[in-house]
Amino acid sequence: MAAQAKTVSDLGLTALQGKNPEITGLAVDSRDVKDGYLFAALPGTQVHGATFIQFALRMGAAAVMTDAEGARIAEAELATSDAALIICEDPRQALAYTAALWFEHQPPVMAAVTGTNGKTSVSTFLRMIWQAMGLPAVNLGTTGVEGDFEAPLMHTTPEPITLHRTLAAAHAEGIDYAAMEASSHGLAQRRLDGVQLTAAGFTNFTQDHLDYHATFDEYFDAKAALFDRVLPEDGVAVINTDDMRGPDMAAIARGRGQAVITVGREGADLCLLSQRLDNAGQDIRFSFRDETYQVRLNLIGGFQADNVLLASGLAIGCGADPMRVFEVLHTLTTVRGRMQLAATRRNGAPVFVDYSHTPDAVETALKAMRPHVMGKLVVIVGAGGDRDPIKRPLMGKAAQENADVVFVTDDNPRSEDPGTIRAAVLEGAPEAIEVGDRAEAILRGVDALGPGDALLIAGKGHETGQIVGDDVLPFDDVEQASVAVMALDGDLA
Repeated sequence: MAAQAKTVSDLGLTALQGKNPEITGLAVDSRDVKDGYLFAALPGTQVHGATFIQFALRMGAAAVMTDAEGARIAEAELATSDAALIICEDPRQALAYTAALWFEHQPPVMAAVTGTNGKTSVSTFLRMIWQAMGLPAVNLGTTGVEGDFEAPLMHTTPEPITLHRTLAAAHAEGIDYAAMEASSHGLAQRRLDGVQLTAAGFTNFTQDHLDYHATFDEYFDAKAALFDRVLPEDGVAVINTDDMRGPDMAAIARGRGQAVITVGREGADLCLLSQRLDNAGQDIRFSFRDETYQVRLNLIGGFQADNVLLASGLAIGCGADPMRVFEVLHTLTTVRGRMQLAATRRNGAPVFVDYSHTPDAVETALKAMRPHVMGKLVVIVGAGGDRDPIKRPLMGKAAQENADVVFVTDDNPRSEDPGTIRAAVLEGAPEAIEVGDRAEAILRGVDALGPGDALLIAGKGHETGQIVGDDVLPFDDVEQASVAVMALDGDLA
């Protein structure tokens, strides 16, 4: 998207030195800088972005935005440059607001969802609800940009320049409604601070990302920022109060003066009264504003009802008529990589792929599958490298306690030794079968299925690559499941 040149003052920034240039673009990566760009040199977890100011200046940067530490690091380079220097106490937040002003437009109705698990499902279901009501909509997050406008994304919550460029492009394509995932990383790094939200949702809070956040409290505070900082005071907060931290999040929202819609099984505004599960989906009965409703969901897993009701609350919070929302719920389909039916054996045994990569998510997925399975429940589980190591044995424990047969295999080992990661998972699942090669583990898991059994391949969901060292090797759990079924049932030529 070509942006029209603007002066620094248009972006609300004041330079401490240098010229007052016309800015031609924004960049957070020095390799993306072109003549006239503003380069944001942000503090990082490994290295300060100011280290790259010298390269940005060589590429033609007309302005540099950083903090006091960044200005000190690049003092020599800045002293000999006529580039404008903007020093901010919080350069990440300043970049978010700057990007919002620069790209100017976003879909007029936007909602964001935070929580450890369920963000992708809720945001996707919300987009599907809007579309079923005839409204042009997208969802942004782990699976990219999906809906009436599509684009790839590298991160669940992109950095502000990419985020606002994408939102502006969606708006230009006529998108009026957008749902996005708000990761704890994205919130902590203030990537959403320039987004104008109508509503925000909270799914749950369980263990994850303690490789990034020092404590559980810090992790919760990062998620709470969606309500105590990003969502405006006149916004609507939709909170799962069944979660242990749900009441805390609701209190934060009410403290800001936000309207709150609670979702849950007891005493909630959107209250799930009962469920009836079968091998193809479920019927749910729920109440809202003293009215009771019953709808059919063609979704496997009892927890999907929680996701659907949260998405419904967000649609209502964004202005949709409740009756119209409930009328379209039967049209919702499985989210890619989320309890997705990947293949079915000739004997009728299904194979599901799910992105469950935390202990709670593995437990929730298996417990949700159990009522749909007459025979044994088989699971393939692993853990990613260079991520929270504390959760690895807990994931193994969740698998062993909720499945009949467990295979422990590699997920994305990244820079770590795969055997060491598997050993940690096996600490929690000593009875599991260890199969390092993920393709072989899937083949053996499928081979273990008899009539009435079911297999869950957990961890990677929608991903189409496996990260080993610095390489991303092509690997798709859905594709591998299909290949395994065809090979074992004699349908593979």
